[in-house]
Amino acid sequence: MIFITTSHDPVDEQIDRAKALSNDLNITYISRKHCSSLELFIQNDYCYVVEKDRIVVRWKDGQLFFHPSMAKVRMKNLQRGLKDHLIESLDLKGNELILDTTLGLATEAILMAAFLESGKIVGVEGSLPIYVIVRDGLSNYKSNLPWINAAMKKIELIHADFKQFIRSLPDNSYDIVYCDPMFENPVYESSSMNPLRPFALYDTIDQNDVNEMLRVARKKLVLKAHAKDSLFERIKVDSITGSRKSCVFYGVIYKK
Repeated sequence: MIFITTSHDPVDEQIDRAKALSNDLNITYISRKHCSSLELFIQNDYCYVVEKDRIVVRWKDGQLFFHPSMAKVRMKNLQRGLKDHLIESLDLKGNELILDTTLGLATEAILMAAFLESGKIVGVEGSLPIYVIVRDGLSNYKSNLPWINAAMKKIELIHADFKQFIRSLPDNSYDIVYCDPMFENPVYESSSMNPLRPFALYDTIDQNDVNEMLRVARKKLVLKAHAKDSLFERIKVDSITGSRKSCVFYGVIYKK
């Protein structure tokens, strides 16, 4: 059973938010005093728990919530003078309109947005649970780092199947299109990604999808893949940059 509730001893504002979310998603709201043990209610499904400062998706084996921790780590590495291969691949001027077709927890969107002085990112997420917690996080999360708060304001979130969404767009409607499909060979050591896996969409992309993304892009398409994946064997790119240590690579296709 999928449902919405609050944390224990909620304040009125939490209850109001939970009921509003229930109406928005057309999912049953259950008072927490009637489901003190979530595990008995969740069984093989999941629930949304409206806590004081965030929304958490809970299931029997774990929980998922919004956090920009990896964006912080990657920015700290950049400030130390290390390379970030995504930022290098994008080669941003600061005024770009970017379509992130696979937003996930918005880690890379936040990092990209930090380099957009006057630009914007539109992020597409097809998984409803991920969309819900990221929508709430981008609106309500408050960081002690001003650059994160500023970056989150530059991200617009859309809940849609990205393959259908890109096919609905006019030609040349974004400067850059970015696509980060789930790896064919997952890195299970990645603690930041593991809670996402039960709710992620595992669609692969083919040449038709690439053609559509290039049609939409004015400048280029950036793709991300694991070294053991078949993506860059199936899709020809103009350049590849990445890390042999992390085995993560970014391929760039320039608009001809």
